[in-house]
Amino acid sequence: MNKTLATTLSLLALSTLPVLADESGIEHGKKLHQQSCTACHGKMTGGDGSTLYTRSNRRVTSLPALNAQVRRCESNLELKWFDEDIKGVSEYLNAEYYKF
Repeated sequence: MNKTLATTLSLLALSTLPVLADESGIEHGKKLHQQSCTACHGKMTGGDGSTLYTRSNRRVTSLPALNAQVRRCESNLELKWFDEDIKGVSEYLNAEYYKF
């Protein structure tokens, strides 16, 4: 009986990992965005940079385009992010602004 309970609890705990990973990915992406993107985007727009994401004629019009743009910015700034970092920033921007 204890072995069955332990197995059940383990499976339940494992089933929540993708949700936790997504949430931490977005939070991690938010931190990276604040550290690396806000200063440059703020200089371009005269504010916090969010108007680049919310303007009516924005260049990014899909999730694949958002991922590609984040990757271009990371490369241009030589940030040396991992793929998970780029994904996290893309997920944060999508959740906060784009909503694809």
